Amino acid sequence: MNAVTAPESRSLTTSVGDIVPERGWRAALRLAYERRGERTVLAERAHVGPLVVQRPLYPEGHEVCHTILVHPPAGIAGGDRLSVDVDVRAGAHALLTTPGAGKWYRSAGARGGLTQRIVVAAGGVCEWLPQESLVFDGALGDLVTEVSLSGDACFVGAEMLCFGRTGSGERFTRGELAMRTRIVRDGRPLWLERGRVGGGSTLLASDVGLQGEPVSGSLLVASPQVNTELLKAWRELAPTHGRGGVTLLPGLLVARYLGPACEPGREWFARLWAAVRPAVAGRPAQTPRIWNT
Repeated sequence: MNAVTAPESRSLTTSVGDIVPERGWRAALRLAYERRGERTVLAERAHVGPLVVQRPLYPEGHEVCHTILVHPPAGIAGGDRLSVDVDVRAGAHALLTTPGAGKWYRSAGARGGLTQRIVVAAGGVCEWLPQESLVFDGALGDLVTEVSLSGDACFVGAEMLCFGRTGSGERFTRGELAMRTRIVRDGRPLWLERGRVGGGSTLLASDVGLQGEPVSGSLLVASPQVNTELLKAWRELAPTHGRGGVTLLPGLLVARYLGPACEPGREWFARLWAAVRPAVAGRPAQTPRIWNT
Protein backbone atom coordinates (compact mmCIF):
# COMPACT_ATOMS: atom_id res chain seq x y z
CA MET A 1 0.00 0.00 0.00
CA ASN A 2 1.34 3.42 -0.90
CA ALA A 3 1.88 5.89 1.86
CA VAL A 4 -0.53 8.82 1.72
CA THR A 5 0.35 12.32 2.78
CA ALA A 6 -2.48 13.57 4.97
CA PRO A 7 -4.12 16.67 3.46
CA GLU A 8 -5.15 19.70 5.36
CA SER A 9 -8.80 19.13 6.19
CA ARG A 10 -11.25 21.47 7.82
CA SER A 11 -14.94 22.29 7.94
CA LEU A 12 -16.13 25.58 6.54
CA THR A 13 -17.76 26.41 9.84
CA THR A 14 -17.08 30.13 9.60
CA SER A 15 -19.36 30.42 6.59
CA VAL A 16 -22.16 28.11 7.67
CA GLY A 17 -24.30 30.96 8.92
CA ASP A 18 -24.09 32.60 5.52
CA ILE A 19 -25.15 29.62 3.47
CA VAL A 20 -27.79 27.69 5.44
CA PRO A 21 -31.02 28.04 3.44
CA GLU A 22 -34.59 28.20 4.59
CA ARG A 23 -35.32 25.00 2.69
CA GLY A 24 -33.11 22.13 1.64
CA TRP A 25 -29.45 21.29 2.14
CA ARG A 26 -26.56 23.61 1.46
CA ALA A 27 -23.27 21.82 0.95
CA ALA A 28 -19.88 22.98 -0.30
CA LEU A 29 -16.64 21.14 -0.95
CA ARG A 30 -13.28 22.67 -1.84
CA LEU A 31 -10.29 20.60 -2.89
CA ALA A 32 -6.75 21.55 -3.90
CA TYR A 33 -4.14 19.21 -5.38
CA GLU A 34 -0.40 19.86 -5.48
CA ARG A 35 2.60 18.21 -7.09
CA ARG A 36 5.22 17.40 -4.48
CA GLY A 37 8.23 15.74 -6.02
CA GLU A 38 6.95 12.79 -8.02
CA ARG A 39 3.55 12.59 -6.33
CA THR A 40 0.24 14.43 -6.41
CA VAL A 41 -1.25 15.09 -2.98
CA LEU A 42 -4.63 16.34 -1.86
CA ALA A 43 -3.08 19.34 -0.13
CA GLU A 44 -6.25 21.08 1.03
CA ARG A 45 -9.85 20.11 1.56
CA ALA A 46 -12.66 21.99 3.23
CA HIS A 47 -16.34 21.21 3.41
CA VAL A 48 -19.65 22.18 4.89
CA GLY A 49 -22.78 20.04 4.96
CA PRO A 50 -23.18 16.51 3.56
CA LEU A 51 -20.56 16.67 0.81
CA VAL A 52 -17.18 15.06 1.54
CA VAL A 53 -14.37 13.00 0.04
CA GLN A 54 -12.88 9.70 1.10
CA ARG A 55 -9.14 9.42 1.66
CA PRO A 56 -6.88 9.92 -1.39
CA LEU A 57 -6.23 6.74 -3.37
CA TYR A 58 -3.21 5.82 -5.48
CA PRO A 59 -4.06 2.77 -7.64
CA GLU A 60 -1.71 4.05 -10.38
CA GLY A 61 1.20 4.97 -8.14
CA HIS A 62 2.10 8.30 -6.58
CA GLU A 63 1.70 10.50 -9.67
CA VAL A 64 -2.12 10.42 -9.90
CA CYS A 65 -4.41 11.06 -6.95
CA HIS A 66 -7.82 9.38 -7.25
CA THR A 67 -10.59 10.91 -5.14
CA ILE A 68 -14.17 9.74 -4.54
CA LEU A 69 -16.75 12.45 -3.93
CA VAL A 70 -19.45 11.34 -1.50
CA HIS A 71 -22.84 12.96 -0.94
CA PRO A 72 -24.55 10.87 1.77
CA PRO A 73 -28.11 12.01 0.89
CA ALA A 74 -27.33 10.48 -2.54
CA GLY A 75 -29.23 13.11 -4.48
CA ILE A 76 -30.40 16.69 -4.88
CA ALA A 77 -33.91 17.64 -3.81
CA GLY A 78 -35.84 20.86 -4.31
CA GLY A 79 -34.15 23.71 -2.47
CA ASP A 80 -30.76 21.97 -2.16
CA ARG A 81 -27.72 23.96 -3.27
CA LEU A 82 -24.41 22.12 -3.70
CA SER A 83 -21.08 23.45 -4.90
CA VAL A 84 -17.79 21.71 -5.64
CA ASP A 85 -14.56 23.69 -6.22
CA VAL A 86 -11.47 21.85 -7.46
CA ASP A 87 -8.03 23.45 -7.83
CA VAL A 88 -5.42 21.33 -9.62
CA ARG A 89 -2.14 23.17 -9.29
CA ALA A 90 0.90 23.18 -11.58
CA GLY A 91 2.01 19.68 -12.56
CA ALA A 92 -0.56 17.85 -10.41
CA HIS A 93 -2.82 15.08 -11.75
CA ALA A 94 -6.18 14.35 -10.12
CA LEU A 95 -8.96 11.95 -11.06
CA LEU A 96 -12.33 12.50 -9.39
CA THR A 97 -15.35 10.23 -9.52
CA THR A 98 -18.40 9.22 -7.47
CA PRO A 99 -19.38 5.94 -5.76
CA GLY A 100 -22.64 5.52 -7.66
CA ALA A 101 -25.33 7.23 -9.66
CA GLY A 102 -26.35 10.71 -8.62
CA LYS A 103 -30.01 11.66 -8.41
CA TRP A 104 -32.16 14.71 -9.00
CA TYR A 105 -35.26 14.07 -6.91
CA ARG A 106 -38.82 15.13 -7.65
CA SER A 107 -39.56 18.61 -6.34
CA ALA A 108 -42.72 20.18 -4.97
CA GLY A 109 -41.72 23.51 -6.55
CA ALA A 110 -38.29 24.63 -5.34
CA ARG A 111 -35.29 24.24 -7.64
CA GLY A 112 -32.17 22.34 -6.66
CA GLY A 113 -28.73 23.28 -7.90
CA LEU A 114 -25.24 21.88 -8.38
CA THR A 115 -22.33 24.14 -9.36
CA GLN A 116 -18.97 22.59 -10.27
CA ARG A 117 -15.94 24.85 -10.65
CA ILE A 118 -12.62 23.39 -11.78
CA VAL A 119 -9.33 25.27 -12.16
CA VAL A 120 -6.28 23.54 -13.68
CA ALA A 121 -2.87 25.21 -13.78
CA ALA A 122 -0.20 24.72 -16.46
CA GLY A 123 1.09 21.17 -16.57
CA GLY A 124 -1.88 19.92 -14.55
CA VAL A 125 -4.41 17.24 -15.45
CA CYS A 126 -7.94 16.95 -14.09
CA GLU A 127 -10.10 13.96 -14.99
CA TRP A 128 -13.66 14.66 -13.90
CA LEU A 129 -15.49 11.34 -14.29
CA PRO A 130 -18.61 11.12 -12.12
CA GLN A 131 -20.99 8.26 -12.66
CA GLU A 132 -24.36 8.96 -14.28
CA SER A 133 -27.18 11.04 -12.80
CA LEU A 134 -30.84 10.02 -12.75
CA VAL A 135 -33.31 12.85 -13.27
CA PHE A 136 -36.57 11.83 -11.59
CA ASP A 137 -39.91 12.73 -13.11
CA GLY A 138 -40.86 16.09 -11.58
CA ALA A 139 -37.30 17.17 -10.77
CA LEU A 140 -36.42 20.87 -10.98
CA GLY A 141 -32.71 21.64 -11.14
CA ASP A 142 -29.79 23.70 -12.39
CA LEU A 143 -26.46 22.07 -13.29
CA VAL A 144 -23.50 24.40 -13.89
CA THR A 145 -19.95 23.34 -14.80
CA GLU A 146 -17.18 25.93 -15.18
CA VAL A 147 -13.63 24.92 -16.13
CA SER A 148 -10.67 27.31 -16.29
CA LEU A 149 -7.41 26.05 -17.83
CA SER A 150 -3.99 27.68 -17.97
CA GLY A 151 -1.21 27.03 -20.47
CA ASP A 152 -1.07 23.36 -21.47
CA ALA A 153 -3.43 22.14 -18.73
CA CYS A 154 -5.60 19.13 -19.61
CA PHE A 155 -9.23 18.51 -18.66
CA VAL A 156 -11.24 15.35 -19.31
CA GLY A 157 -14.87 15.61 -18.25
CA ALA A 158 -17.87 13.31 -18.55
CA GLU A 159 -21.55 13.92 -17.86
CA MET A 160 -24.33 11.39 -18.39
CA LEU A 161 -27.98 12.03 -17.61
CA CYS A 162 -30.92 9.63 -17.59
CA PHE A 163 -34.28 11.41 -17.78
CA GLY A 164 -36.75 9.30 -15.82
CA ARG A 165 -36.12 6.10 -13.89
CA THR A 166 -36.38 3.89 -16.92
CA GLY A 167 -35.82 0.70 -14.92
CA SER A 168 -39.25 1.16 -13.35
CA GLY A 169 -40.85 2.41 -16.55
CA GLU A 170 -40.80 6.07 -15.52
CA ARG A 171 -40.47 8.83 -18.12
CA PHE A 172 -39.63 12.51 -17.70
CA THR A 173 -43.11 13.97 -18.14
CA ARG A 174 -42.81 17.06 -15.95
CA GLY A 175 -40.14 19.18 -14.34
CA GLU A 176 -37.02 20.72 -15.83
CA LEU A 177 -33.23 20.46 -15.79
CA ALA A 178 -31.23 23.48 -16.97
CA MET A 179 -27.56 22.95 -17.81
CA ARG A 180 -24.66 25.28 -18.48
CA THR A 181 -21.06 24.28 -19.31
CA ARG A 182 -18.16 26.66 -19.89
CA ILE A 183 -14.52 25.78 -20.59
CA VAL A 184 -11.90 28.49 -21.08
CA ARG A 185 -8.14 28.39 -21.63
CA ASP A 186 -6.12 31.43 -20.60
CA GLY A 187 -9.38 33.35 -20.52
CA ARG A 188 -10.44 32.40 -24.06
CA PRO A 189 -13.54 30.22 -24.51
CA LEU A 190 -13.13 26.69 -25.83
CA TRP A 191 -16.69 25.49 -25.15
CA LEU A 192 -19.85 27.31 -24.19
CA GLU A 193 -23.08 25.37 -23.95
CA ARG A 194 -26.52 25.92 -22.51
CA GLY A 195 -29.39 23.48 -22.47
CA ARG A 196 -32.81 23.16 -20.91
CA VAL A 197 -34.78 19.91 -20.92
CA GLY A 198 -38.39 20.21 -19.87
CA GLY A 199 -40.42 17.20 -18.78
CA GLY A 200 -42.87 16.23 -21.50
CA SER A 201 -41.42 18.77 -23.94
CA THR A 202 -41.12 18.19 -27.68
CA LEU A 203 -37.31 18.29 -27.29
CA LEU A 204 -37.40 14.80 -25.78
CA ALA A 205 -38.63 13.26 -29.02
CA SER A 206 -37.34 15.79 -31.57
CA ASP A 207 -34.70 14.85 -34.13
CA VAL A 208 -32.68 17.85 -32.95
CA GLY A 209 -33.15 16.85 -29.32
CA LEU A 210 -33.02 13.51 -27.51
CA GLN A 211 -34.70 11.62 -30.38
CA GLY A 212 -36.87 9.65 -27.98
CA GLU A 213 -33.93 8.29 -25.98
CA PRO A 214 -33.90 8.79 -22.19
CA VAL A 215 -30.09 8.91 -21.80
CA SER A 216 -27.84 11.72 -22.99
CA GLY A 217 -24.10 12.01 -22.36
CA SER A 218 -21.08 14.14 -23.24
CA LEU A 219 -17.36 13.45 -22.97
CA LEU A 220 -15.09 16.48 -23.38
CA VAL A 221 -11.30 16.41 -23.70
CA ALA A 222 -9.64 19.84 -23.58
CA SER A 223 -5.94 19.58 -24.36
CA PRO A 224 -3.39 21.04 -26.77
CA GLN A 225 -2.61 17.42 -27.69
CA VAL A 226 -5.94 16.62 -29.36
CA ASN A 227 -5.60 16.19 -33.11
CA THR A 228 -7.01 14.46 -36.18
CA GLU A 229 -5.27 11.19 -35.28
CA LEU A 230 -7.14 11.02 -31.98
CA LEU A 231 -10.36 11.95 -33.77
CA LYS A 232 -9.75 9.07 -36.19
CA ALA A 233 -9.15 6.68 -33.31
CA TRP A 234 -12.42 7.76 -31.72
CA ARG A 235 -14.32 7.35 -34.99
CA GLU A 236 -13.17 3.74 -35.20
CA LEU A 237 -15.02 3.07 -31.95
CA ALA A 238 -18.79 2.94 -31.69
CA PRO A 239 -21.30 2.35 -28.90
CA THR A 240 -22.64 -1.18 -28.65
CA HIS A 241 -26.17 0.22 -28.21
CA GLY A 242 -27.52 3.69 -28.86
CA ARG A 243 -25.98 6.39 -31.02
CA GLY A 244 -22.72 8.27 -30.70
CA GLY A 245 -20.92 11.05 -32.52
CA VAL A 246 -17.50 12.65 -32.15
CA THR A 247 -16.17 16.05 -33.19
CA LEU A 248 -12.79 17.79 -33.15
CA LEU A 249 -12.76 21.51 -32.38
CA PRO A 250 -9.70 23.70 -31.78
CA GLY A 251 -8.17 22.29 -28.60
CA LEU A 252 -11.20 20.13 -27.83
CA LEU A 253 -12.48 16.62 -28.57
CA VAL A 254 -16.20 16.09 -28.05
CA ALA A 255 -18.20 12.86 -27.89
CA ARG A 256 -21.99 12.72 -27.61
CA TYR A 257 -24.15 9.76 -26.70
CA LEU A 258 -27.88 9.09 -26.98
CA GLY A 259 -29.27 5.75 -25.94
CA PRO A 260 -31.79 3.62 -24.06
CA ALA A 261 -29.64 3.03 -20.97
CA CYS A 262 -26.57 4.36 -19.16
CA GLU A 263 -24.52 1.15 -19.27
CA PRO A 264 -23.67 1.18 -23.01
CA GLY A 265 -22.94 4.90 -22.82
CA ARG A 266 -20.56 4.41 -19.89
CA GLU A 267 -18.86 1.51 -21.65
CA TRP A 268 -18.38 3.60 -24.82
CA PHE A 269 -17.00 6.56 -22.90
CA ALA A 270 -14.58 4.23 -21.11
CA ARG A 271 -13.24 2.99 -24.45
CA LEU A 272 -12.91 6.54 -25.78
CA TRP A 273 -11.10 7.58 -22.60
CA ALA A 274 -8.73 4.63 -22.91
CA ALA A 275 -7.93 5.64 -26.50
CA VAL A 276 -7.15 9.27 -25.68
CA ARG A 277 -5.60 9.19 -22.21
CA PRO A 278 -2.05 8.14 -23.19
CA ALA A 279 -1.81 11.08 -25.60
CA VAL A 280 -3.27 13.81 -23.39
CA ALA A 281 -2.24 12.59 -19.93
CA GLY A 282 0.76 10.38 -20.65
CA ARG A 283 -0.73 7.30 -19.00
CA PRO A 284 -2.85 4.28 -19.95
CA ALA A 285 -6.40 4.27 -18.63
CA GLN A 286 -6.79 2.94 -15.08
CA THR A 287 -10.43 2.20 -14.29
CA PRO A 288 -11.37 3.50 -10.83
CA ARG A 289 -12.04 0.53 -8.57
CA ILE A 290 -15.31 2.02 -7.33
CA TRP A 291 -16.80 1.54 -10.81
CA ASN A 292 -16.62 -2.23 -10.33
CA THR A 293 -18.54 -2.32 -7.03
